[in-house]
Amino acid sequence: MTLSLRFECTLRADADLTWHWITDVRCLRDEMRPLLWMSIPRGITNLEDLLVIPGQPLFTSWLWLLGVIPLGTSRLTLREVRHGEGFIEESPMTGMHLWRHERTLEPCALGTRVIDQLTVKPAFGAPLVKLFLRLFFASRHRALRRRAARLP
Repeated sequence: MTLSLRFECTLRADADLTWHWITDVRCLRDEMRPLLWMSIPRGITNLEDLLVIPGQPLFTSWLWLLGVIPLGTSRLTLREVRHGEGFIEESPMTGMHLWRHERTLEPCALGTRVIDQLTVKPAFGAPLVKLFLRLFFASRHRALRRRAARLP
């Protein structure tokens, strides 16, 4: 079963700052906490520092539920990067026949709208995966809104 999910929020932050948040490793990990922890090779601080060859894996990450339960691996693969505007990630991942995550940044009157469009095909447990993804991306968007709320 293929799942299609969409999440969006509006941040009181400009697109350049929001782009930094979604590509900076520390901000990315903060956005994923507490539900998921993702390993990232030492020395990588921002995804923009990497040479992206569309469709070629950048690195392999271990994914940990709640930071302690191993879920498997993800071979982080970007299909497209539009600096300051978004990206398309299609990463081979344990337990998924398909993982496609498109994140788009749209300037708007209040700041920046962050849109996450997911298309996934779980190998098993589609209803549970759908529930987890809804919780996980709702949590990610709350983390982004909290970060933006701390701005002066």
